[in-house]
Amino acid sequence: MANLQERLTDIIRPAVEALEYELWGVEFVRAGKFSTLRVYIDHPDGISVDDCADVSYQVSSLLDVEDPINAEYNLEVSSPGMERPFFNTEQMVPYINETVAVNLVAAQKNKRKFQALLEAVEDDTLTLTVDDDTLQVKMRDIKSIHLVPRFD
Repeated sequence: MANLQERLTDIIRPAVEALEYELWGVEFVRAGKFSTLRVYIDHPDGISVDDCADVSYQVSSLLDVEDPINAEYNLEVSSPGMERPFFNTEQMVPYINETVAVNLVAAQKNKRKFQALLEAVEDDTLTLTVDDDTLQVKMRDIKSIHLVPRFD
């Protein structure tokens, strides 16, 4: 699955960047015959519905030509939103000292799904604090991670 997502990212990135948006990430979720390709875009001025429609049109046309997915799927284009998912460590650097929700591939210190304070990001390793316990987690050991929004 990671190879497909990497291939999709490589195909989609130039089209998104040509429209002057940042490709935040790509997810392909298989769910029987209702698979979904999610494309997250970002921009310093925010993302509107029209922005998503423009990107969707370009990406859809490109995928029709490249045809990298040999199954039916729905294409969704959106902003990462307040609970932005992270796809690489570089995206997390501005969010140091923020709370993140983490889902690990395998439990570490009896924790698999938890919320933690993002303390540091170095290369492919995150330093997380959860319940006064510090965890060093490699990106490859994370199934998913996203920002927990604050409302204060």
